[in-house]
Order: sequence, then structure tokens, then C-alpha cells
Amino acid sequence: MNLSVLFDTPGPRGRVRNHLLTAVSVLVVGGIAYWVYLGFDAKGQFEGKIWEPFLDPYTWQTWILPGLAGTLRAAALAAVLALAFGAIFGLARLSDHAWIRIPAGLVVEVFRAIPLLLLIFFIFYLAPTVMGGGDYAFMAVVLGLTLYNGSVLAEVVRAGVLSVPKGQAEAAYAVGMRKNQVMRLVLLPQAVTAMMPAIVSQLVVLLKDTALGYIIAYVDLLNTGFKILPAVFFGSLIPAAIVIGIIYVGLNMALSYLAHWLERRSRRSRKTAAPPVAPPGAEAIGLRSGGGLDSTD
Repeated sequence: MNLSVLFDTPGPRGRVRNHLLTAVSVLVVGGIAYWVYLGFDAKGQFEGKIWEPFLDPYTWQTWILPGLAGTLRAAALAAVLALAFGAIFGLARLSDHAWIRIPAGLVVEVFRAIPLLLLIFFIFYLAPTVMGGGDYAFMAVVLGLTLYNGSVLAEVVRAGVLSVPKGQAEAAYAVGMRKNQVMRLVLLPQAVTAMMPAIVSQLVVLLKDTALGYIIAYVDLLNTGFKILPAVFFGSLIPAAIVIGIIYVGLNMALSYLAHWLERRSRRSRKTAAPPVAPPGAEAIGLRSGGGLDSTD
């Protein structure tokens, strides 16, 4: 019999009460869903004519697929740049030289503290003044995602390296390896395995955050599907929101499944002595990384 340390196992009356509360909750949620359905139906949101554009291949070829391509293009480039940024600054924060470690830590902490939307706005309105003409909507989205998510990934890299038991490095030094060899051949291969689930989880966040480009009129899935389409096909706002939402859910579920698969694989792997690093934002990350996120290190 499984026992819980968080609460006492309910008795017969407790189980009946829990079942009743569950049934009531289901009825309440069902009632709310039905009320929402009636509201949409009263406004004609389920009429076939306003759903017809989404059954037309022309709609997908002209608006939805180009918007999806814009989202994936910004997410792919920002992911590559954020991984490079995170690797460079994460390793820089582990440097023995204060003139490298302290500025790197300052950069990471500053860009982690600034809201991503503010970063995008700042880059979008500053870039034309500094650089002249160009596609600054794309630049602002990509650079903002790079700076914010790269700073988070820098902490993931730092935590991943610090999660490798110290005995691994000590053994490598004992056989005559230099510091760069220890990092490159011993610590990083094990750290990458441990932090892979957290990296993929942050990339899921990055993909979702591309929707912030809507604010500066970047041509992405949200902009074309939720702003342009309802203007072209009047009255199709709710259907557009549902279709675009399903596409986003599908993309994020695919990446989330990859993250869970990598986490299970890393837990079964015998190629590393480091425990898996928790996804960014989890309270357990400081525990799993042995204090790797403590800025006072």
C-alpha cells in the first residue's frame, strides 16, 4: 500500500467526499464550457461560413504558412545564437580570472532581469537611429530572444558544469591534463548530457516568446493568423484564434515531448556522473547543481 508523507490516506468517508467534490468540479467546469459555447453560438461563431476560409488552401498558402515560416525562422536563428551566447557566457562565469568572470556575470544578470518585451521594444526603436534602414522587426525579435534566453542558458551551462562531481576534474588533473583539456574532454561532455532537458525546455519558451513580435508588427504566425486574417475575412476572429492556438499547441507539445524524452534518456544514461539539471525557473535547480546558480560563487 502506497503511503503519502504529505497527507493522511483518506478513509471511506473521505474517499466518498473526494469523489463528490470531483463530480461537482466536473459539472461546474462543464457548465462554464457550455456557457462559453452558448455565448459563441449566439454570436454566430460556429456558423460554417466563417470557418470556410480555413478549409481553403489559398488561406494557408497566403497567410498561415508564411506566418508559420516567419515564426520558425526567428525561433531557429534565435535558438542558435542563444545557445552560442549561453555557452560562451556560461563558461566565462566559471573562469578563474575575475576580469572575465565578473563582467560575464554582470551581462547575464542584467539581461535576465530585463523583461523580454522591453528588450524587443528597445532594440526595435533604437536600431533605426543607430543603423539606418533594415528589417528591424526581425532583428529586434531575434536579438531580444537571443539576449534573454541566452542569459538563462548561460546559467544552465554553468549549473550543468558545476553538477559534475568534483572528483571527475580532480582525477583528470591527477593524470596531467590542463584546465582547458579537463573542461573540453571531461566536464563538458558530461554536463551536456545532464543539462540537455533544461536546454530543450528553454527552447520551448523561446519558441512561444516569438509571439511577442506581434507587438512590433513582425510577420509571424500570430500576426498573420490573428491580426491579418480576421481583417480579410470579417467575423472570423474566434476561428482564427482557435486555429492559430492549435498550431502553437502542436509545436510546443512536440518540443515538450522531445524535452521529456531527453530527460528520461539522460536519467538512464551511464555516460555521466552528473544529475540532470532542472529546467530554468525551477526552484530545484540550485539544489541539483550544487549551488551552481548562486551568483556569489
